[in-house]
Amino acid sequence: MAKKYHVTLTDEERDELRKLTSRGKISVRKLKRVHILLAADAGEIDTDIAAVLGIAVTTVERIRRRFVEGGVEFALEEQPRPGGKAKLDGEGEALLVALACSDPPKGRSTWTMQLLADRLVELGVVDSLSDETVRQRLKKTT
Repeated sequence: MAKKYHVTLTDEERDELRKLTSRGKISVRKLKRVHILLAADAGEIDTDIAAVLGIAVTTVERIRRRFVEGGVEFALEEQPRPGGKAKLDGEGEALLVALACSDPPKGRSTWTMQLLADRLVELGVVDSLSDETVRQRLKKTT
């Protein structure tokens, strides 16, 4: 079956990609994308590229498509990942910091992350909140 997306690099692009492979500081994902483009340009088939690099064939196909649609930089760069919506907005974080700076509940000498999370749930700021989220938010504000 004929490939829909053909990778044909210019001499300049090929040289730049080869330079990237010899640099010391490049992410593994980006390095694999470089190798995909170089191998595809050399005429290797997707299954062979995937087997050598230890990745899925669909990854090779996706990098080919991204190269054709947007060029070398587009093929090499990370796409934004959606991630989850933040549990605490600015007001929630401000309340968290205020709580952490306030006196702890009776019978306690200090606030714990879990106590802070539970208090924010009690106050109706959020439906649920983990102690790890509290820790990360407090660490971000200090």
